[in-house]
Amino acid sequence: MPVSTARARRRLSLSPRMSLRRTLTLIVSVVLLTAAVPLVSLGTARPAAALGNGLALTPQMGFNDWNAYGCNVSESLIKSTAQAMHTNGMQAAGYSYVNIDDCWMTHSRDSGGRLVPDPAKFPDGIKGTADYVHSLGLKLGIYEDAGTATCAGYPGSLGHETTDAQSFASWGVDYLKYDNCNNTGAPARTRYTVMRDALAATGRPILFSLCNWGQENVWTWGAGVGNSWRTTGDINASFSSMLSIFHSNVGLASYAGPGHWNDPDMLEVGNGSLTATESRSEFSLWAEMAAPLIAGTNIPSASADTLSTLTNSRVIAVDQDPLGKQGTMVSSSGGLDVLAKPLANGDVSVALFNETGSTATITTTAAAIGKSGASAYALTDLWSGASSTTSGTISASVPAHGTVMYRVAGGTSGGGTSVTGALHAVGAGKCLDVPDSTTTAGTQVEIWSCHGGDNQTWTHSTSDQLTVYSGSRQMCLDAYDNRTSPGTKVEIWSCNGQTNQQWTLNSNGTITGVQSGLCLDVAGGATADGTLAELWTCNGSSSQRWTLG
Repeated sequence: MPVSTARARRRLSLSPRMSLRRTLTLIVSVVLLTAAVPLVSLGTARPAAALGNGLALTPQMGFNDWNAYGCNVSESLIKSTAQAMHTNGMQAAGYSYVNIDDCWMTHSRDSGGRLVPDPAKFPDGIKGTADYVHSLGLKLGIYEDAGTATCAGYPGSLGHETTDAQSFASWGVDYLKYDNCNNTGAPARTRYTVMRDALAATGRPILFSLCNWGQENVWTWGAGVGNSWRTTGDINASFSSMLSIFHSNVGLASYAGPGHWNDPDMLEVGNGSLTATESRSEFSLWAEMAAPLIAGTNIPSASADTLSTLTNSRVIAVDQDPLGKQGTMVSSSGGLDVLAKPLANGDVSVALFNETGSTATITTTAAAIGKSGASAYALTDLWSGASSTTSGTISASVPAHGTVMYRVAGGTSGGGTSVTGALHAVGAGKCLDVPDSTTTAGTQVEIWSCHGGDNQTWTHSTSDQLTVYSGSRQMCLDAYDNRTSPGTKVEIWSCNGQTNQQWTLNSNGTITGVQSGLCLDVAGGATADGTLAELWTCNGSSSQRWTLG
């Protein structure tokens, strides 16, 4: 029977109760989505074209004073930090920017409307400070705000973008961190774009770092405006803060690339309550996520252990890899995470991260990280430098809050194969189906009698997505709102690379959500056409067994 005929008959056979339920569900879904999601995120949002200023082709590396010093910035601090970076191995390791944060200026502009460096803090002005930093072969960054005032209450750049950009260029500034306080409620994209254009008009290459705290889905438009964008609120020097920010940032890999990076905020390595193990985890995860590496500790007084972490050349090489791919979550279960990042020479970097409070063994395979075609793979432990080989299993005992990183060489990358076909619900004898062949984001999937239509044709990709349709209509199977509780609806949504859109096809026939660890389930074990699919605790029942093909 042609799909169109089957669908027409299906509409006639629906009971009034089913039709009403579906109608109400659709209305409620639209209302909730409209209320909860900014307009910029609706539809099939795609990353904007890169800024194209030739900067940050790999994630920027440097220092910022705020995490360690707050408002206590000064010329002497910036100069002593630059000198320390010049001699302690940081500059040689790739750190090039020495960035001034808030509180560097006076509370009033001059009679010409220009910003005035505080003469007590910067007796040689920003220009004199920049000249010193440049003399060491380093670059100078500065801070301003896309509002009427900075977060500390100094003059903001809103309405003064052209004048301020000209000042920055004339002083020899190489980097602008642009904050989001006191913003009058004006759209961030508009405010940040005005400064982008003002910087470009100066003719001086100035790296543009957007700091709007992940608001307004900045990752969907940031690439056309800046070289990096904060994806979250501010970090602090605790494991819980680092962990929360990691989870927020790790699913945004599809938006990052050369010249435009997701920024999970500055490094807290060496600060606060972070242990040496936790500091190494932060550095590992930031490198695996191709994040800017901006040190935020007291550099002249940094301990040998802190400097050893910040200057690990093997880990830095992962962050700075010219392929420019952000690593993605391969698996996550019970606080044990596996991330994989393809590298330009065909190697893959793997991070085994233990979120829990106890030592645990974390295991993955060469196939799971996209490697194939070799009888043995070479492993390099990026923290110890030790070398080993494996026939395919990649495993380590990882301390509480710790991370083990390997560089995996050999075979071919991207060797996984995608599988396309109907996704059969074994217990019901039906197929996973998108109702009425819709492409409306948020539509919950169901089971229906198999008929071979494109709304029942699924592809399990090498990146563990389950996609339906193709080309511009392609959608991904998605766990609603990143939820991880039993009963969470399973829907279609625009593909975005997040872990709530990654699915593991297990040898026992179950399909588990990478983010939740729950099983794809036919609600209530029912077998009727129109029964909805959801996430549920894995229990081995036939309603949780599937075959693809």
